[in-house]
Amino acid sequence: MYKHNRRKFLRTIAAVGSAALANNFFLQSVYSDTSLTPNKHAMLKEKSKQVPKYVDMQQSGELKARAEILYERMRSCDLCPRDCETDRLSGQRGDCNANSDLEISSASAHFGEERELVGRNGSGTIFFTNCSMLCVFCINYEVSQLGHGRVYSIRQLADMMLLLQRRGCHNINIVSPSHYVPHILMALDRAVPAGLRIPLVYNTSGWEKAEVLEFLDGIVDIYLADFKYADPEAADKYSPGAVCYPEVAQKAMIEMNRQVGVAHPDTDSGLMHRGLMIRHLVMPGNVARSDRVMRWIANNLPHDTYVNIMSQYTPMFKAFDYPEIARRITRSEYNNVVSIARGAGLTNLRLQMQ
Repeated sequence: MYKHNRRKFLRTIAAVGSAALANNFFLQSVYSDTSLTPNKHAMLKEKSKQVPKYVDMQQSGELKARAEILYERMRSCDLCPRDCETDRLSGQRGDCNANSDLEISSASAHFGEERELVGRNGSGTIFFTNCSMLCVFCINYEVSQLGHGRVYSIRQLADMMLLLQRRGCHNINIVSPSHYVPHILMALDRAVPAGLRIPLVYNTSGWEKAEVLEFLDGIVDIYLADFKYADPEAADKYSPGAVCYPEVAQKAMIEMNRQVGVAHPDTDSGLMHRGLMIRHLVMPGNVARSDRVMRWIANNLPHDTYVNIMSQYTPMFKAFDYPEIARRITRSEYNNVVSIARGAGLTNLRLQMQ
């Protein structure tokens, strides 16, 4: 379905080197600012008509206030469901392997996301380093678990957001953001007065505490959320320690939907400006219980909830230590999940294999 997948994107980054990429990103962005095509100028003008709600939050001072509360919670960190209570502000690294330093792997226009986010100029994607999920099959393990990336300041993150906007990206897409929510809000607080006006996409594993998501109400425009597992034993086995994943993710999906509602693209541009977009990765042998995932969505969220049923599971990292997931899925396995989703009444499906 996609011309460029995330794995290929990250391999390209690794080949260049993270430090060189960072310098190249800023240099290319600065020079491209003076050479925007008329078409890009028109698109930026069109975007200015739809002002994200985070602008009002910044202007009222609420954005900064929430950022400061969340930042202080890193003193005994409880930002993610692991509740490791690590003092990240003193330099200790939590279960997610992050301390209070802001570590980023890459930032660029990305064309491997859903077409409603990519459009013509790409999704302005910022890949944060480290992750609390610890999935044994993670295709981005170099970034999420091996810590490939470098330290940036809040100001530099704000600059990245602004430069991605100037390059014509349709949104700011923050990937694996949970452990850096305070930093992201602080960067937004800097970027808004400088002109940031494109939608904020919160690209998450779905393992989010509803009480933390409440701090993002009125700030996030689009939730791009995985719904990985409906079986707690599978969650604990393939994302060690995440036994509560199904329960936590279900509460998170309900809260995300409450905040932004159902995702439908703009009828003119085809771009997504607001709403909940759910991803589900079909795994071999139905170990994640995809059937339960689809039925839960149908029974607890609107039937036109955007659901991307993903077929690209590839055994990576430690997956070969688990024979039952050490293979690609079959067409039959994928189509069975699609049939269950349709049978449950879901009507807004994005499919990758038929």
